[in-house]
Amino acid sequence: MANAKNIEIKAAQVEEVKEKFAKAQTVVVFDYRGITVAEDTALRNEMRKSGVEYVVLKNHIVKRACEAANVDAQFEQLLKGPSAFAFGYQDAVSAAKVLKTFSDKSKKCALKGGIVEGEFMDTDAIRSIADLPSREVLIARLLGSMMSPISGLAIVLDQIAKSKAE
Repeated sequence: MANAKNIEIKAAQVEEVKEKFAKAQTVVVFDYRGITVAEDTALRNEMRKSGVEYVVLKNHIVKRACEAANVDAQFEQLLKGPSAFAFGYQDAVSAAKVLKTFSDKSKKCALKGGIVEGEFMDTDAIRSIADLPSREVLIARLLGSMMSPISGLAIVLDQIAKSKAE
């Protein structure tokens, strides 16, 4: 009887992880070996502030959830050794940013890779995504580049009007 109960519990865990994969814009896999409890607590607090869910899951549960959710088969290569998972629900870069900052600071742990908006990304790709500026900065840059020609034209027309008035 205990065996049937364990199977039900694991099936529920697989279903829960499958739903997390479906909702998340980003899933980053992180090797947490070497960090202390205090560092882990600080990392979890940073994750919460950024709207990222940070969980340590068993690799075989995640593997089954990936198969059920039709996640890219390359992702399963990351499921070796101790793995923590950061599920970013609000935006595609916050999980990668927090983990990259933490791993650069602590030097004890490492990013393994992940999935961003349904596409598999290796460690280098996750690091490059983490280096992207925030959404607000990107929008400001876009608006600035759109406004530059218009403001230049306005200055030129103003100078022409002033020279004709003289």
